[in-house]
Amino acid sequence: MTLPICVLGAGSWGTALAHVLARNGHEVTAWSHSPSVAEDIAGNRRNTKYLPGIELAPFGATTEMSEALAGSAIVVCVTPSHFVREVLERAKTGLAGEPVLVSASKGIEIGTDLRMSQVFADVLGEWASQRLVVLSGPSFAEELARGLPTACAAASRSRQDREVVQQLFQNEHFRIYTLGDVVGTEIGGSLKNVIALAAGMSDGLRLGSNARAALITRGLAEIMRLATRLGGEETTLAGLAGIGDLILTCTGELSRNRTVGLAIGAGRPLNEVLAGMHNVVEGIRTTRAAVELAKRHEVEMPIVDAIHSILYQDVAPARALSRLMARDPKPERWS
Repeated sequence: MTLPICVLGAGSWGTALAHVLARNGHEVTAWSHSPSVAEDIAGNRRNTKYLPGIELAPFGATTEMSEALAGSAIVVCVTPSHFVREVLERAKTGLAGEPVLVSASKGIEIGTDLRMSQVFADVLGEWASQRLVVLSGPSFAEELARGLPTACAAASRSRQDREVVQQLFQNEHFRIYTLGDVVGTEIGGSLKNVIALAAGMSDGLRLGSNARAALITRGLAEIMRLATRLGGEETTLAGLAGIGDLILTCTGELSRNRTVGLAIGAGRPLNEVLAGMHNVVEGIRTTRAAVELAKRHEVEMPIVDAIHSILYQDVAPARALSRLMARDPKPERWS
């Protein structure tokens, strides 16, 4: 069955998802804030800025929100997390009824400490909590767009809606698994970016493979502590939306967060590193939000605190990471 679908956001991940949906036979229109990106997609079947070198399946692109949303049965939001509220405010008058909503934005809103599903409900109303499906997991946009094998998780309170999204996206290259844990899926997808910054810094400092493995593993423990305190499930963090996404982001060469961490660990200033990047590095903002969220819920997160001290308190990476090693001994499992 062909469905009209709107994709809000035409960066690398939004474009890759729109490409998959169009290849699967759906009628897709992408909304972009950039006229040049929209023109490139619609006229050339390319997104030269965000996915260079890839020929896209034919789908529409526009900077007009009402045009993108017109008649859409599914709305996929793929904007950077700090723009989600603004984009939803613009989109809400154009929504037709109560469509299935897909959130593919990873992050925590600064100032409110809200997860993206909570931002959806805050802007659109409580119905959005029931119709929202969170799409997350280990997935680089470029690899998915090139048709390389990828697997993700679709989480929703509604079994019917998450299975609808599963069928929309799944094909011979893209496999979707479903689950009901929205909280764990969102926390895993958000905080893995912070741990990837840490893993990149460790590699930039040439601390070795042992240190990287320890940071990934203990980072997962921190993510689990916060997720379960908020009502998420440990089993979610043991799957694609947790350890799967964490491993990819901490080790993959296409990881923006790892790349920034590498540069900081090697001694480059953060502003200089970010100046040369088109794409948003979600872990920078998420670190601030994660520290506030952890304080609010009294969850100890020493790795997240260490990255916060490096990014926002001018602590040298080597000093911050050495403090982690000097902490009091603990059992491996504690709360």
